[in-house]
Amino acid sequence: MHLRRAADPAPPRMRDKILLIKAKGGLGNRMLSAVTGLIYADLAGRRPVVDWRDGIYAETGVNAYPLLFDTPLTQGPEDVGNAASVTPDAWIGHLEKSPVEMIEAFDRDRHSSPTIHHKYCVDLRRTDHPEDMAVFWCYLPKMPRLARHLARDPRFAGRDPDAIFAEYLARYFTPNARVRAEVDRLTRELPRPVLGVHIRYTDLKIPLGKVRARIRARLETLPGATIFLATDNAEVQAQITAEFGDVRVAPKYLPPSGQRLNDHRATHDKRLEAENAMIDMWMLAGCDHLIYSRNSTFSISAALIGDLPRDRQDDVDRFNPAVVLKRFVQARI
Repeated sequence: MHLRRAADPAPPRMRDKILLIKAKGGLGNRMLSAVTGLIYADLAGRRPVVDWRDGIYAETGVNAYPLLFDTPLTQGPEDVGNAASVTPDAWIGHLEKSPVEMIEAFDRDRHSSPTIHHKYCVDLRRTDHPEDMAVFWCYLPKMPRLARHLARDPRFAGRDPDAIFAEYLARYFTPNARVRAEVDRLTRELPRPVLGVHIRYTDLKIPLGKVRARIRARLETLPGATIFLATDNAEVQAQITAEFGDVRVAPKYLPPSGQRLNDHRATHDKRLEAENAMIDMWMLAGCDHLIYSRNSTFSISAALIGDLPRDRQDDVDRFNPAVVLKRFVQARI
């Protein structure tokens, strides 16, 4: 598969003000949330700095972002030092911490709160904050909250949000050399057409029966198709492999039943497994057809990276009112 990368933008003017982009959650969450932050940085004329030192995909204190991706950003969080002024106020004196650490220290009962990001994220309603340092963090992308700014900016006005996201993913999230090489190798070994299937089934469980039904339906229109399966559940992987024909997977660690892979307490090689997750994501992006749930940001990221047309996507939760309403509200609060 050819990994698409957008041309790097012209060298930006020097921007004294910084947007420090923090992370919480899995790969899809932090990628899509970071894109929201990167767009906001461009809207606000701030220099973006991505801070993934939270210990999920590298050792705690090590910024995983430049290890996993070839990025045009030249500065990391260790380069910005202490800012004279910071917004939101909650981060004053705590810029080295992660959102998880901040919530654990000051809002321990609000780890699952859908609005806790308001305390720890720069106010997105404004782009003219005077502080030298603004800190951005949200668990999910918040493009609707930027709609008013986007409509006034000629770089974004009238553009499809998915196209904007795809552009920023290509610019700032090009996988590192090992991931690219493994994706190329696996792609060469896959007979076409390839039906990509993503099944999240640990802490979040998508409807497995609907996924199986969509696989069977698609195999009727794509007889002999190879299935590329990406899942976080060893039992599901065994079931799908036994039930269907030519099922391919990329090698990776699968946690014991009921445990999450992206856990700061994990003892496996965090960077290696982050790269393995990226291999899954970019393999899904290169498939001819994709079966997934919109309830998973991992799946959404793959569809955006692959620029897959809607008629080549089967979202098993497309008409699930609970999931649709949840995502609609979460993007706007």
